[in-house]
Amino acid sequence: MPTTEHGDAAIALTRELMARPSVTPSDAGCQEIMGGRLAAVGFACEQLRFGEVDNLWASRGSSGPTLVFAGHTDVVPPGPAENWRYPPFTPSEDGALLYGRGAADMKASLAAMVVATEAFVTDHPAHAGRIAFLITADEEGPARDGTTRVVDVLQDRGERLDWCIVGEPSSSKALGDVVKNGRRGSINGLLTIRGLQGHIAYPQLADNPIHTALPALQALVNEPWDEGNEFFEPTRLQFGNINAGTGATNVIPGQLSAQFNVRFSTETSEAAIRQRCEQIISEHARDFDIEWQVSGQPFLTEPGALVDAAAESIAAVTGHRPALSTGGGTSDGRFIARTGAQIVELGPVNASIHQIDEHILVADIPRLTAIYHGILVRLLGS
Repeated sequence: MPTTEHGDAAIALTRELMARPSVTPSDAGCQEIMGGRLAAVGFACEQLRFGEVDNLWASRGSSGPTLVFAGHTDVVPPGPAENWRYPPFTPSEDGALLYGRGAADMKASLAAMVVATEAFVTDHPAHAGRIAFLITADEEGPARDGTTRVVDVLQDRGERLDWCIVGEPSSSKALGDVVKNGRRGSINGLLTIRGLQGHIAYPQLADNPIHTALPALQALVNEPWDEGNEFFEPTRLQFGNINAGTGATNVIPGQLSAQFNVRFSTETSEAAIRQRCEQIISEHARDFDIEWQVSGQPFLTEPGALVDAAAESIAAVTGHRPALSTGGGTSDGRFIARTGAQIVELGPVNASIHQIDEHILVADIPRLTAIYHGILVRLLGS
């Protein structure tokens, strides 16, 4: 598929989706547009609504391995419109760039996926396996009624997912220079250390939780959790907030709270992190507790059918092979990983995502379409 073929269609669909103000949890009709085009080329489309969130599951084919395109139609709020070069929901080309909220994260990816699939099924109407789309409007928000709920439904039905391409903006400096083949796990802790409030001039009558906490927090920071591995950097703990005090200058506070996050590799586990944190703190504090919240488990797709197909398709379009990475934040890939599917994240350059004047190179949209098309050909071409 030459990069110019179907390029205008992909650019036009990107603009059409960007014009919809689909701030989480609103889909603003994006899934209807995508579903209509997919239905026209033989997809069975199903709307799955949970709470305020619209989700789309669309599939074509009845047997064999399943390749899923996954993504989200929701976008983060644009902020003050007057700070944008152009209105955030009016797609605007300026030179080589297309400006607007969702340009890179991730409506260009959605458009490229749809157009690539239209072209592929037209050329390969009897393609091997199945093609599916899992699209949500709850990725940028709480992520409770989106992909995770759809995955629950699919697993209850016994649906088989073999390969998944998540259209997150994975590229760093040039399209296709980085492919995410996994993500670190993420666990949040809210630590409370209790002491005894008192007058600051009579410390012998109080128990200062700040003094108790300092060596405990430093020990957590210094803990060598693991050394990482070939695909993951070492596990890291970072504090996001520490709070104590009453606002008065002459009062020893009665308690201290500290919020921290651990991004962890496959070399450790959620249970091991909890146990070690509690052990370290207990060596310094007598009265404490930790509230835990797990945002996601680590997952990894090692080089194989999907990673190879992505790398080969990128090389065919761009002339270079991608680096593999598991860095960055979480994505909906963490929910899809529960199915056992191989997962890669492959999308536009991420330099402007969530920013004022979010943008994408117009020329990258046809090229991304060609990359997705090339993966389809390599995995399901008949």
